[in-house]
Amino acid sequence: QDLNQMSIGPPIHELHFDEAPNVETSIPGPKSKQLLDRQEQIDSGAVAYPKDVPIAPETGRGSTLKDADGNVFLDFFAGIGVLNVGHSNPYVLEAVNEQTNDLVHTIDFPTEARLDFIEALDGIAPSGLQGENRMVFGGPTGSDAIEGSIKLARHNTGRHGMLAFEGSYHGSTAGALSLTAGKAYKDGYEPLLNDVVHAPYPYPFRESLNDDGATAVCPREDCCGRMSCARSLEAVKAKFEDPYGGHEDPGAIWVEPIQGEGGVVVPPKGFLKGLRDIADDNDAMLIVDEIQSGFGRTGEWWACEDYGVTPDAMTMAKGIGGAGLPLGGMMYHEKYDTWDAGGHIGTFRGNIPAMRGGTAAIEYIQAHDLLDHATELGEYMRSRLRDVDSPHVGVVRGKGLFIGAEFVDDDGTPDKEMVKAVRKYCYKNGVLVWKAGREGNVLRLLPPLVTTKEQAEIGLDIICDAIRAATKKAV
Repeated sequence: QDLNQMSIGPPIHELHFDEAPNVETSIPGPKSKQLLDRQEQIDSGAVAYPKDVPIAPETGRGSTLKDADGNVFLDFFAGIGVLNVGHSNPYVLEAVNEQTNDLVHTIDFPTEARLDFIEALDGIAPSGLQGENRMVFGGPTGSDAIEGSIKLARHNTGRHGMLAFEGSYHGSTAGALSLTAGKAYKDGYEPLLNDVVHAPYPYPFRESLNDDGATAVCPREDCCGRMSCARSLEAVKAKFEDPYGGHEDPGAIWVEPIQGEGGVVVPPKGFLKGLRDIADDNDAMLIVDEIQSGFGRTGEWWACEDYGVTPDAMTMAKGIGGAGLPLGGMMYHEKYDTWDAGGHIGTFRGNIPAMRGGTAAIEYIQAHDLLDHATELGEYMRSRLRDVDSPHVGVVRGKGLFIGAEFVDDDGTPDKEMVKAVRKYCYKNGVLVWKAGREGNVLRLLPPLVTTKEQAEIGLDIICDAIRAATKKAV
């Protein structure tokens, strides 16, 4: 093991800037302020993140980020979960740079980089897909991967209907946006694709549970027994089987195994199994969106593995480019490989530096046992959040290093102002965190898998101080 780790890049404690966090100026500092002002003058009005976190990044190492003024931050945001092996991981960058020196753009011509990456992904595929899958790359983003999954479902089922979930986020291109539930993302861009229906996603913290007979859709012996799960499955079943449902039967179900933008919402154990049963009973496909939850984020390679469910297709992006390079793809069971040549295309489906980066990232994660590390570190970080003495922390949830803390006021109402206050305190003290949730009241943490225990301790000290300060101010 030690020899393997030595040959597969440096250990995780050597990846980062030494002193983190270290904030020596006001935030934003003077150089960052100049860049932010310059951006406001010439960049798009759609720019969003700097309005909430006004920093100007300059260099990154591991789980640390340095801004234009030399301030060093602990990065528990990681580009919305893109940098799973950290900023500028030297092992991954070496592979990327070697490839960049030789060849960059290949569309879908065969290269060793492309084929090695497909084989590496097969090696970490869920058991029901391993050795029985095909990969398709249609473009550089998660939205592109979702668009490909829509085409795959329509092509194989012959049905136009699609089913997704309340609270979901699947992307911002027209098809992906049709599946996305958030009204704010769609406002002003309708009409989108028709025949898209949304069912409730299990949300145990939100729902007041009572026995209304909904468990009738859960005949399995291993039913999880959670009423919120049963209610959701009952609604999904009705979308397929109600003769007066008012819409075409869906050809596929799109689901995040853990909702990301929706608030790091972890469904009950039986939810994905129930969806698998309903899809099978109605000749529909089950498509799992692993764009944010996959590639080791949850302590498994793919979050669906924790539920013992094999999807028909699985979309991926974000971390799979290794070094933060854009790459979106979809793995699907080989029985659905019915496309003719050119059935799904895209100019940038041959980003082979990203593919080299993805293969190297897989090797680095395996060599340094980062899946187990993510599981253990995530449990520690969630326990620290649960131990904060604040009535405003309604619930802490997640798996691995996919972590959410939902904030409520004294009446149990979603409290986004608490999250704003916590985030502001954190970045002024050198920790980058983000938000999520339908009302923006969930603190979302997506640290790189290479984050050390010491960094987690320091970061949680600051985050917990931020929660206590915001709680005291709210009294």
